This record gives sequence, structure tokens and C-alpha cells, in this order.
Amino acid sequence: MEFLQAIGQYEFLQKALFTSVVVGIICGVIGSFIILRGMSLMGDAISHAVLPGVALSYAFGINFFVGAVATGVLTAVGIGYVSQNSRIKNDTAIGILFTSAFALGIILITMLKSSTDLYHILFGNVLAVRPSDMWVTVGIGVVVIVTVYAFFKELLLTSFDPTIAAAYGLRNNLIHYLLMTLLTMVTVASLQTVGIVLVVAMLITPAATAYLLTDRLWVMIYLAAGFGMISAIIGLYFSFTYNLASGATIVLVATALFLLAFLFSRKHGVVWKSLRARQKRVELSK
Repeated sequence: MEFLQAIGQYEFLQKALFTSVVVGIICGVIGSFIILRGMSLMGDAISHAVLPGVALSYAFGINFFVGAVATGVLTAVGIGYVSQNSRIKNDTAIGILFTSAFALGIILITMLKSSTDLYHILFGNVLAVRPSDMWVTVGIGVVVIVTVYAFFKELLLTSFDPTIAAAYGLRNNLIHYLLMTLLTMVTVASLQTVGIVLVVAMLITPAATAYLLTDRLWVMIYLAAGFGMISAIIGLYFSFTYNLASGATIVLVATALFLLAFLFSRKHGVVWKSLRARQKRVELSK
């Protein structure tokens, strides 16, 4: 009740809750495709690669969205170019480029000495979200959901069978870079909420939880968005009530939901698997 009263009373908490819910939803949507494509490491790469763009944006007094998206997309393109034009495999290219971009970001922060506290960009502070950041997040959310809806069949086919997709005339590379652009935008939207360090957890954990509960993509997307939203709401509650770091709290709630699915999922849960195996042994022993 105290938390609900605070939401009705404090505008900053209303903005924080609204922004967190939007981030939870779009992370779940994009994270579903990242899980299916086995690209979790790419999510980690993009989340770290946006740091130089964020630092430069603050230095030049422009919205960090511009610089972050630019460096994120450039890194994604660079990873693809290196892996396709050398003996270096994709995971190695990711390791080289995302660590380089992150290191460059740290150097830029040190050199530019921005008056803005970039600590919040690393670890998130949704309770300090500004109206401009909230509306940027909403705009990104609309673009992401509309794009996924418009290209759902293409994303579905290229995620499950790129060979058949190519046979139908789909350009896998274009779909891949479209997804990378959406991933970068979602990463940028998540900076104020969970920060660069923890954004990959919000991209992966709700989607992984949903993956344990269903075999249908559209159901997985809805479940992942729901788990992301629930994580944001409960995490913000604990963050506000007990004065905890907002990003870390949201991620831990998402992890707790994953553990519940991991243990008790009807089809894939460890507990249910153990019970079925035990029941089978009993039946065989009769």
C-alpha cells in the first residue's frame, strides 16, 4: 500500500515505473529472437559497444540516443564484416570488437570528464529518469513493436531456417542487420533502467524463462514481455522500498522468475523431470 501511495504522490516514481515497464516489454520481445538465434553474446557486445557513443553524446550536449545507436550499429556491422571476410569466427570477432569499443568508451569518459554522472549509464538509475529519456524509451518501444509486427514472418523464418528463407528470396543479412538495429535501440532504451552492465540480463533472462514454458514463438514473445514487465514492477518496488540499486534489483527478480521456471516448468522443469523419471522407474520395477 505504501508503494502504491507513493506512485500516486511522486511524479518521479510514476515516470520510473512507466519507463521500467516499457523496457521490460521490449527487452522480452527482442530477447525472444536473440535466444532463438543463439545470439546472446551479440546482445552483450552491443550493450557494451554503445558506451563510446554515450560518452561523445554527453560531451557534445546531444541526446545519448544518437551516439549510442550509431556506435552500436557500427559495431554490429563491423562484427559481421570481420567474421565474413577473414578466418576469424563470429564469437571471436564479437570478443575483439565489443571489448575494444567498451575500452574506448572508458577512455573517452576519462578524457572528456563530462559533468554528467555516467555511473548511472553503467549501472542504471531508473528513479532519476528524465521526461526526455522516458519519451525516447516510449518512441523506441513503438518502433520496435511495430517493426517486429510488420516483419514477424521474415524474422520467424530466418530465425528457424535461414536456408529455406534464402530459397524464398529473403535476404538473411538484411534481416540480421534489422534485428541488430532493433537490439541496439532496445539497449539504448534500457540504459537508464538497468545500465550497460546489466542490460544483457534483461534481454536474455525473461526470454529464456519464456523459452522453458512454450514451444510457440508468438506465445514465447508474449510471455517474455510479461516476465520483463513483472520483473520491472517488482524490482522497482523492492528498489524503492528498501533503497536498493534499481537495475540490479530488477535483474534479480527476472533471475528468480527464471529459476522458478527452471525448476517447475511442466515440460522442461528439473523437478517435474525428476518426478517423471522416478515414476517411470517405479512402473518398470512392478
